[in-house]
Amino acid sequence: MQERNHKKCRVILSGRKREVSLRQVAFVLGGKILKTMEQTYIKTLIPLFAFSILWVNNYPASVKSSKTVQFDISKTLNARPVTTLTNKKLITWTEGIDGDGIGDGYLTMSAALFNGDKNPHALPDDPLFAANDAHPEIKLHYSNSNSAYNQACSITGAGGVQFTIPKAKYKDIYIALTSAEGPSALIIQLTYTDTIQVKNFTLPDYYMDIKPGDPDLCYLAHDLAKWGNKNNMTEKDHHNIDLLNIHPDPKRELKSLRISKSKPGYLVFWAAAGIKKD
Repeated sequence: MQERNHKKCRVILSGRKREVSLRQVAFVLGGKILKTMEQTYIKTLIPLFAFSILWVNNYPASVKSSKTVQFDISKTLNARPVTTLTNKKLITWTEGIDGDGIGDGYLTMSAALFNGDKNPHALPDDPLFAANDAHPEIKLHYSNSNSAYNQACSITGAGGVQFTIPKAKYKDIYIALTSAEGPSALIIQLTYTDTIQVKNFTLPDYYMDIKPGDPDLCYLAHDLAKWGNKNNMTEKDHHNIDLLNIHPDPKRELKSLRISKSKPGYLVFWAAAGIKKD
């Protein structure tokens, strides 16, 4: 076998001159470079990995969609208070948000723009409202792709509605509501597996602003316009869909809810969702 002739150089090792090949020098230096790179990566990646774990563990609970349950209220829906745009045609609301259902309604953004409204304060086309610091994800029941089905539950005068929910322990439950013709005095009945709890709340008129820091109320949709039954804008802003947190007992399994009201006020019940206890 032919022996390869490698170029050599002289180096000082431990105070003595030695003749070594350039290949040997490159091998030694390469090892040191790799070792330095390895140490750099370790120093960089370990803090990065620790930060990732810390961020995940402290991710806001309100945004952890896996713990949020959208309650099925389909059996309670009896009204269609939102005009939608379906197949390039306005499908007008039929039972609205005030005037005992005959006064006004909301429009989706696509419907309002198709209607010719300029910079309208309309409901978003997507009925899934993202979580924020005040509430979890909440999904309403209107859709531009569906013109036939009801979207909400209206309650005129004294009355109420009841619905079952997935049996679980909940730390928060949010109910999307509007009250028109003044405030509505609400009675919320929470039926647990072992007892019944009754709570009283006052839902303000949907024109009224919510006071900052209110422990029970926040906005789902804020500063909306409203439209008449010919989709003519009657007021350009200042109307809301509110969210009421009814604060269930997190130590008990909840299985159903009932929402009741006294005679004053016209109530629209839009949706409900709960955050399961850890």
